[in-house]
Amino acid sequence: MEEEEAGSAVDSLISQFNTYEDFLDSQITSLDLYYLEDEELARQLVELGYRGTGEVLKREEFEARKAAAEASRLSQGTQQKTLSSAGKELKDNFLKALAQREEANRNGKMTSILFIRDRNSRGQELSGYIDYAHRLKSEDFEIYFSGKKKLLPRPTDLSFYNWETHVSSSNPSQNYQVIAENTSGLLFKNKRDRKILNVDPKVSPGDNSIRTPIRSDLYLQVVIYDHITRRKT
Repeated sequence: MEEEEAGSAVDSLISQFNTYEDFLDSQITSLDLYYLEDEELARQLVELGYRGTGEVLKREEFEARKAAAEASRLSQGTQQKTLSSAGKELKDNFLKALAQREEANRNGKMTSILFIRDRNSRGQELSGYIDYAHRLKSEDFEIYFSGKKKLLPRPTDLSFYNWETHVSSSNPSQNYQVIAENTSGLLFKNKRDRKILNVDPKVSPGDNSIRTPIRSDLYLQVVIYDHITRRKT
């Protein structure tokens, strides 16, 4: 425990200096310079442990710890930026709902399906079902949360339909299998717990699933189906 605390203290000390020479200089006193009259010699004596007011570190160890500290700092910064919705001022109810579910969909605790009906840039009405967790992993949602672009169904999503061209498609995703040919209508089967999610508004969405219609000022119609993943322990 004491060794860990000592190592942490040294790492904290190292982070204060940009170079090894700066680190050595910090341990040289004015009295050392007065008697030695040579800054380079004073640095060598500190490195050898004959002079200095703190921890003795070789250049290689200093640079290795410096690199490790920088890697840790960058890693922490990356983790803080993991959520695309972080720090965004969201006004639309749909974007707020996506932000509330982002972390759970990223870490696998939830796999939400988004039903969106809206118009594309050509004015064509589109509708479809989107695997939110899958899209989060495959693209940068910064553009959606910042309002630069609208989230719309694509032909590569779980389900897609263009009401003007009558182009339709359905595809399995990382989390769901599509069951299209069924008397109960369109169904999605979760690949992890194999539960069926029913998007018919007249019936229950299924075990561990919740259907939530969202009033949005940006989209014609939005419904979110949240499926809570039950992992076997």
